[in-house]
Amino acid sequence: MGRPWCYAHNGQLSGWESLTLGHYTPVGSTDSEHAFCWLMGELRRSFSTPPADPTTLWEHLHQLCEQLRALGVFNMLLSDGGYLYTFCATKLAHITRCAPFGEAELSDAEMTVNFAEHTTPDDIVSVIATEPLTHNEAWQRMVPGELLVWRHGEIQARYCP
Repeated sequence: MGRPWCYAHNGQLSGWESLTLGHYTPVGSTDSEHAFCWLMGELRRSFSTPPADPTTLWEHLHQLCEQLRALGVFNMLLSDGGYLYTFCATKLAHITRCAPFGEAELSDAEMTVNFAEHTTPDDIVSVIATEPLTHNEAWQRMVPGELLVWRHGEIQARYCP
């Protein structure tokens, strides 16, 4: 589709070898690489050029992620340089911070980060993680099967099973 893509997968799939690959071939032999090549091939097969309405791509991506979730744990981050897609198979959480920025206390270390010292009033900072990273902020947990579409740090669309 003529875009640079970036991908991360957390989980384990079974039977992933049966996913038919088209145009893309994994460099290694992991379920993550195979799933990524399969996703890219399926998107390329369905959209030879980016669709005029991006929601058609988003809906299709959600369906593809659901197919991968049927094979096991498939928590995913995927970006095409314009949007970030997050898919939750078991557990993902997110938080969006904007002005006025405050302090965040890390959950696994005695450390506080004052975001007001590291941001401008125009910044929007979103973080996605398997588990909430701070204990004094309201993180949102994603629902299994949920796909979120992000742009400029904010949720643009939500697809649920």
